[in-house]
Amino acid sequence: MLRQRGECEVVGLLTTFNEEADRVAMHAVRRELVERQAAGAGLPLWAVPLPWPCSNEQYESLMAQACAKAVDKGIEGIAFGDLFLEDVRAYRERQLKDTGLQPIFPVWGMSTAALAREMIGAGVRAKLTCVDTDKLNGSFAGREFNEALLADLPDEVDPCGERGEFHSFVYAGPMFNAAMPVTIGGSVVRDQFVFADLIAESADVAVGRARENS
Repeated sequence: MLRQRGECEVVGLLTTFNEEADRVAMHAVRRELVERQAAGAGLPLWAVPLPWPCSNEQYESLMAQACAKAVDKGIEGIAFGDLFLEDVRAYRERQLKDTGLQPIFPVWGMSTAALAREMIGAGVRAKLTCVDTDKLNGSFAGREFNEALLADLPDEVDPCGERGEFHSFVYAGPMFNAAMPVTIGGSVVRDQFVFADLIAESADVAVGRARENS
């Protein structure tokens, strides 16, 4: 969306990783897949390694270091995908205060139901990688993010998972130069969370499936 608007130049993707597992800190997506995302978008990946376990103080210190690095490189702001949680936005604004970086919220206030359908209609393809079973049945882990999933979501679950009901991994869309087919390698239950382990498909497998579906 930032690229479409043309109001600023996007120069990188910032992601935190669990240093021990080498996976995205919250989504548990393999680092290899995130690197493919960044390459597909034509952007460098700014990886912030987090120790495990990681205290909030450690997290904020490491993020402050990443912000200082960004300022040194002439970067002027960081964009977040937050939609409507006021406390989360206030936290981000507070953390960036006096850093020299402007917090940007390009999708803030948009209807999440409309946004979910707009993304699907535009060709964005994603799979649910993590489900909070306190908010959504664990069977949704690994499912495709599509109209069928939206129809199956309980009324109290946000269509974009904005309250942490689920997290997802985007493997195809107009922002990438090529799709990154993935398959489900299994699932893991940790506390109240169910994680679907996504694995990148080989090119041969992806081509074979494309022929089957043509």
